Amino acid sequence: MTVQTSPELSARKNAAIAKGVGMTTQIYAERAENAELWDKNGTRYIDFAAGIAVVNTGHRHPKVIEAVKKQLDAFTHTCHQVVPYENYVALAERLNAKVPGDFAKKTIFATTGAEAVENAIKIARHYTGRAGVVAFAGGFHGRTFMGMTLTGKVQPYKAGFGPMMNDVWHLPFPNPLHGVSGDEAIGALERLFKADIEPSRVAAIIVEPVQGEGGFYPVPEGFMKRLREICDANGIVLIADEVQTGFARTGKLFAMEHHGVAADITTMAKGLGGGLPISAVTGRAEIMDSPNPGGLGGTYAGNPLGIAAAHAVLDVIEEEDLCARAERLGGRLKQRLAGMRDQVPEIVDIRGPGFMNAVEFNVAGTDTPNPEMTNRIREEALKRGLILLTCGVYGNVIRFLAPLTIPDAIFDEALDVLEASIIAAKG
Repeated sequence: MTVQTSPELSARKNAAIAKGVGMTTQIYAERAENAELWDKNGTRYIDFAAGIAVVNTGHRHPKVIEAVKKQLDAFTHTCHQVVPYENYVALAERLNAKVPGDFAKKTIFATTGAEAVENAIKIARHYTGRAGVVAFAGGFHGRTFMGMTLTGKVQPYKAGFGPMMNDVWHLPFPNPLHGVSGDEAIGALERLFKADIEPSRVAAIIVEPVQGEGGFYPVPEGFMKRLREICDANGIVLIADEVQTGFARTGKLFAMEHHGVAADITTMAKGLGGGLPISAVTGRAEIMDSPNPGGLGGTYAGNPLGIAAAHAVLDVIEEEDLCARAERLGGRLKQRLAGMRDQVPEIVDIRGPGFMNAVEFNVAGTDTPNPEMTNRIREEALKRGLILLTCGVYGNVIRFLAPLTIPDAIFDEALDVLEASIIAAKG
């Protein structure tokens, strides 16, 4: 059963908006506050999606709102490439200091995560003079042509859109739950270099430290170090796509901090703006400086309102110690789910660092993914006032992305709803 705010609104949506814009729910937001939102009928929901990891600091955090209002009273747009502004420079300085890597860095701003990825590939190709890019099955890097070419999931992102871009190669993602070890993934890379493309023609390897849309699978311990060694040995740029993992979600400001090595380029978006559109690319200064003036940028890139919001987001993460809170919330969630395993044998895995967590369901006693039960859980939760998202190549994973600022009482309420929804969906 689909929960709808209004059949009339849904009919208007169907008549006015292209069906390619998929919608997880048919509720229409009227207002939101921290981890709660209310629809057009006044029905209240607990938000465990956070705009897909965008409002990590909660809907309408007072400090973010205050910063945006202050900027709104000053100016909203000049285009930094025409008339620059100081807070753009200051945010670049902050990210250069915070992004992992003990080396000089520089930053550019864009508007979306897909733009950040596109720019990272452009920069890596320009710096190396090479064209090849290696990505991973199950990865998600956006819906632009290069973004969907890099993305390792056909449905719904690639199907029907014709030939993808040239010189992009996919490897199996190291995922022991699905039979791919770190050694096997590295072996596939070595075979790629032997059979399809020589490493001297590869500009970059791009990887999510925790796959997002692909199923919330973390990179296994030691894998990033091996990628780093291979990139160093062959002059390849290592790109960490931190669009979904960034900004305290995994218990660190950036997920790469869990791995003890730094990427050459890091892409960011989502949680950086606290609800306003902004993305960033930060990398080694000599790599970032490779393109000529005018080769990077965009009319709305680094819009002053998004920049102001991002400064406030970084302040809130520090002042409220949201990295530590992500660890506490994730621990409680995983403990609650683990307590259900005897009652729900369909649960095959509970995972994720910090508060970037997921639970995966198979048909009980088999290795067969169970997307039907997974979707029933999502629908049951929505009827009970909890917004959940599914993900994974097989659609059998529920991912949890509540704001890191969610009050304890509301978090406890959500866990009760989640447990009831799983039991009801099990039947």
